[in-house]
Amino acid sequence: MTRWELLDRAPTPDGQGELTLLRRNAELSIHIDGAVLMNSRMHGSEEAMVGLACGDVGARGRVLVGGLGMGFTLAATCGLLGPGVEITVAELSKAVVEWNHGVVGELAGHPVDDPRVRVVVGDVREQITGRWDAVLLDVDNGPGGLTQESNGWLYGREGLSKLHKVLSPRGTLAVWSAHPDLAFTRRLSHAGFRPSTHTVRARANGKGPRHTIWVAKA
Repeated sequence: MTRWELLDRAPTPDGQGELTLLRRNAELSIHIDGAVLMNSRMHGSEEAMVGLACGDVGARGRVLVGGLGMGFTLAATCGLLGPGVEITVAELSKAVVEWNHGVVGELAGHPVDDPRVRVVVGDVREQITGRWDAVLLDVDNGPGGLTQESNGWLYGREGLSKLHKVLSPRGTLAVWSAHPDLAFTRRLSHAGFRPSTHTVRARANGKGPRHTIWVAKA
């Protein structure tokens, strides 16, 4: 079997760990402290999230994507929505953004170069202001699988309340997770959302692990 090749490494945004970018043949993988964070073979659930969340985005809507990752969520957003839509993607890691301008971006078709896209290096919380027609959060492995502790705010009472306030009347919040979480579903309801939970496969061919997507209408 072909061994993994190390392409690059960078500190995590909080400086407490290390991100590594690896390649094996045509497959890319991003690890955090040696554990797999994301892999280019499995992005079907991210693409499914876009389809579930962005149906009500108008011709000149505004979409916020939290987490760039390998660019597949962003690429699906660009592919689904029209030319007048404004898309902002917030990514905490400068290295991940740089990788998407290079070898990682090749796999998703370089969505960061789409003229509708504005890439912000920083915390998605700083973008939760103004008015959005859809907010897609793919910044962690879910409410119970934080990549950094400060992200817990997004899934708590205060964060969900703020997300509800910035959504347009027909707006949608979508949250990706590696696992189901009934307590999070209840928190969405308490924040004023009308949530539904969807179980989707990690790969577009209907195979791979089962992931959870919350679609919460304002």
